[in-house]
Amino acid sequence: MAVFTLFDSVIRDLMNGVIDLHADVFKMALTNVAPDAANNEVFGSITEIAAGNGYLAGGLTLAGLAVTETGPGTGIWQWFFDDATFTAVGGPIGPFRYVVVYDFTIAVPLRPLVGFLDYGVSATLANGSRLTVDVGTTGALQAQEV
Repeated sequence: MAVFTLFDSVIRDLMNGVIDLHADVFKMALTNVAPDAANNEVFGSITEIAAGNGYLAGGLTLAGLAVTETGPGTGIWQWFFDDATFTAVGGPIGPFRYVVVYDFTIAVPLRPLVGFLDYGVSATLANGSRLTVDVGTTGALQAQEV
């Protein structure tokens, strides 16, 4: 299973109230160029794959956003969203290797990056094929109160 890697800037943006995990619109996009967690901060710094064959420029809008505590009084909080599915229609999608999550709502900085998954190898979805991104049981982001 691919590991969700946070961009270094996301913690700063969360602490400064730039990103709102409850209210903002988040998207998931595909790229075949390795994101740089230390230096990429906004979506415009990512090389997205070309739109077409069911893949829309900017990617999919995430649904079911939720921040929940793992149990009463644990102080461990997780950010979840529904599984997202990319479907190739009318031809292939890709190649891609990385799935990038970003905040679509924010104008300054324009569309800050949250994190990415690295599938380890480039892949192309054949016509009619699907890629479902599963956030898993621990969420995309986890933090513990200190």
